[in-house]
Amino acid sequence: MTVKDITKILEELAPLAHAEEFDNVGLLVGNPNMAVTSALVTLDTLENVMDEAIEKKCNLIISFHPIIFKGLKRITGSTYVERVVLKAIAHNIAIYSMHTALDNSKMGVNAKICEVLGLKNPEILIPKKGVIKKLVTYAPVAETEKVKSALFAAGAGEIGKYSNCSYSLDGVGSFMAGDLANPSVGKIGEIHFEKETQINVIYSFEKEKKVLEALFKVHPYEEVAYEVVTLENTNQDIGMGMIGTLETEMDEEDFLLQVKSKMNARVVRHSKLLGKKVKKVAVLGGSGAFAIAAAKRAKADVFITSDIKYHQFYEAENELVIADIGHFETEQFTKDLLVDHLTKKIPNFAVSLSESITNPIKYL
Repeated sequence: MTVKDITKILEELAPLAHAEEFDNVGLLVGNPNMAVTSALVTLDTLENVMDEAIEKKCNLIISFHPIIFKGLKRITGSTYVERVVLKAIAHNIAIYSMHTALDNSKMGVNAKICEVLGLKNPEILIPKKGVIKKLVTYAPVAETEKVKSALFAAGAGEIGKYSNCSYSLDGVGSFMAGDLANPSVGKIGEIHFEKETQINVIYSFEKEKKVLEALFKVHPYEEVAYEVVTLENTNQDIGMGMIGTLETEMDEEDFLLQVKSKMNARVVRHSKLLGKKVKKVAVLGGSGAFAIAAAKRAKADVFITSDIKYHQFYEAENELVIADIGHFETEQFTKDLLVDHLTKKIPNFAVSLSESITNPIKYL
């Protein structure tokens, strides 16, 4: 299999189009058409990880965090980033990063945290806006079902757990073909009236190219009338953080001790305990201070995340408990998630979990 074959499978789990605009995801080093012997999955692509890949004869590193985040003006080996890139090129090792694409996946980073903590019925905490598109087009009545079927096959018409969703209106369209036209119905120079169906479907924004290609391929008209609108509706399957419930409510301190144990956290920094039972829990892997308000709106009893600053703990405002368990600790199981996904999709593919330690934070 090639790098492109494998990353295509990874993008079924986390499409790169779902990453945040500031991020640097995808293939960072290497040729997409290179044949892959085996892959190493890691949280960070550091020098020790690169050495591990060389020792294990892996020529693809699948990393959560991107080793190249800002632009490189020179590659001289003066920083750990430059040294990793140089070694990757020298040993013909490709590097692929997923980062916020996986953060925004319903089956990604935060789903894994929910699984480890035993949270039931997890839902996206902050659904992403501006990612749902609406296509309106018009087709002759006799061709309507053919056009709709092609759009559905391309991924349009999916709403939550439902597929093949559309809304149709019948009417009459008019047009006059010019001298250079080649109309499928009507005559050049004459106004033609055709009984048509207005077709309305929605789709996730990353599917737009495929949906429009399907429309143009199957539509009988030489010129296809259509319009695309970006909706403000949120997509419940894409977004940051998750919120779920414990099967049995717990005391706050007992729950935080359980979190510490299950998440292998050396330290749990938290806001004031409120003396309430814990039932509803919000989680966000990585730096999650921006989601405190969302966790409060969702009526979470505890919000588990990392990188909370001193004054941000005040934002709990006696409405919930904020628990900072560490950046690495919230994301550490991401590696297992990716290995499991690839193993299920490509059972005979050689993929291994990196044994290198990449957490930059040490504890006394």
